[in-house]
Amino acid sequence: MMNDSIGIDISKDRLDAFRLSDRAHRAFANTQAGFDDLRRWLGDTPIRRLVYEATGPYHGAFECALASRLPLVKVNPLQARRFAQARGSRAKTDRVDARILALMGDAFDLQPDPPVEETDHELKELQIERTALVRDRTRLLNRIKTQTLSLTKRHSKARIAQIERQLAAIQDEIETRLRADDGKARKLDILTSIPGIGPVTASTVLIECPEIGMLGRKQIASLAGLAPMTRQSGQWRGKAFIQGGRKFLRDALYMPALVAMRFNKQMRAKYEALKGAGKPAKVALTAIMRKLIEIANALIRDDRKWAQMRA
Repeated sequence: MMNDSIGIDISKDRLDAFRLSDRAHRAFANTQAGFDDLRRWLGDTPIRRLVYEATGPYHGAFECALASRLPLVKVNPLQARRFAQARGSRAKTDRVDARILALMGDAFDLQPDPPVEETDHELKELQIERTALVRDRTRLLNRIKTQTLSLTKRHSKARIAQIERQLAAIQDEIETRLRADDGKARKLDILTSIPGIGPVTASTVLIECPEIGMLGRKQIASLAGLAPMTRQSGQWRGKAFIQGGRKFLRDALYMPALVAMRFNKQMRAKYEALKGAGKPAKVALTAIMRKLIEIANALIRDDRKWAQMRA
């Protein structure tokens, strides 16, 4: 049936599939051969959606192989678990998880995601490697402060120098791949035209948020986890706070917000106004981060650079 939902639970070695229409279940290897078997099991009958959870490194190959051939829907694991709890399901097995995903897709009429290009997966892998190298460098820089032996200091400095070279090579590769795509190259130029956003931040934003330019102002803020969540019940009013969203995207905006707060007159005025209104420094800086991603989204949507917006 056209509106059929298929739930796919993905683990390291296998895929558990559950078809809602006839409640059929079958397991497949999480390999190219397994993906081919899955397609044969689904047959030629059109389906509405295949729902699966984001599972870190385990769903990447699945996406690459099937994104352009089947209507895939990727959901947040926490949301899927909350849906299962709302239905009173306490059991957690691969088969149960696949069934819950199929039911979730049907209950919310989830729409297929835009196909993910293989180049996007490659860029994401490079970004993950870059993040790991930055963490390694930070740990070494902290460690070297407490080292007293010349030998250990020399080793740490050599490893830091190696990491710096690897970071430069990774960033060069990321920019080369982005520049190879005319659309991504244009977005990169637009982002780097914004005061405070350099090449590293711009490439991170494009990799972590490929939807940028296609969303509304509130949507992009929510996606970055920078939209305050109101808390109230009856007469009680709690403090609003940010939560959720894409952490790596939010982290990438922190340093640019600090720069913009100091050297961008508009941003500095906004920051000082919030501070003058009694807002904590962290809240005011979060507002600057939100303003930056909203501006970036608007400029890419309108295909304009910062200087053109200021004209």
